[in-house]
Amino acid sequence: MSDKYVYYLVRIQFLGFRFSGWQKQPNQKTIEGMLLKTLKFILPNRKLKILGAGRTDAKVSSLNGAFEIYLEGTPIPNLEIFKNIFNLNLPSDIKILSMVEKNENFNVIKDVKLKEYVYLFSFGTKNHPFAAPFITNIQEDLNFELMVETATLFAGKNDFSAYTVKQSKNKNNIREVVSCYIQENNILKANFFPEKSYALHIKANGFVRYQVRMIMGALIQLGKGEIDLKIIEQSLMPNNNIELTYVAPGSGLLLNQLDFRE
Repeated sequence: MSDKYVYYLVRIQFLGFRFSGWQKQPNQKTIEGMLLKTLKFILPNRKLKILGAGRTDAKVSSLNGAFEIYLEGTPIPNLEIFKNIFNLNLPSDIKILSMVEKNENFNVIKDVKLKEYVYLFSFGTKNHPFAAPFITNIQEDLNFELMVETATLFAGKNDFSAYTVKQSKNKNNIREVVSCYIQENNILKANFFPEKSYALHIKANGFVRYQVRMIMGALIQLGKGEIDLKIIEQSLMPNNNIELTYVAPGSGLLLNQLDFRE
């Protein structure tokens, strides 16, 4: 970018349930579109653009996301005051956590060191309707112990071609997952949540599209007995022909952690 620009790293939380994902789209309500609309209102006559650290899908939420503002002209004089004005003009399901100035060498996409996604789910009984934006509800019983044991198989460096949308043959779908495990949900609590809910935690420096939701989908299918452990083991082998089709709903997924290189 030109020297005429100043750069800001912005930390953000949002509930994605009523949005069609991050990326601005015609005739769709998106997080990026709402942020741009608000920025243009509070910074009239200033040229700017924003770049997200990643593109979340429809209904996916974030507890600790980030985006970068490229703002033409002079720096914002007081970032704390500006953050408060920004929040005042955003809808209640989007919150700006912090803003810091960066230099032109910072890149909100390339400088990501680690991402952690969490997928919240429950099973066995039907949830209170108010829990729908946060927790995917499987009403059937699941083999939970098998799901817990199997989740750890996704850690390590693997070809995740079976866990993404079909792409060109030359597309590199190898990713290194730092950790992957299921435990009881201690991320979000509410009096209308089920007595017990659970969380799939998965960390990596990057993911292929739908990777976390398709891992969760495969684990749900495993828990239901629709696929067996051997299918999941084979799906992580190089040059496998396994075709997995279940993409778990977006509303159970949230970005929980986003770390940048110094």
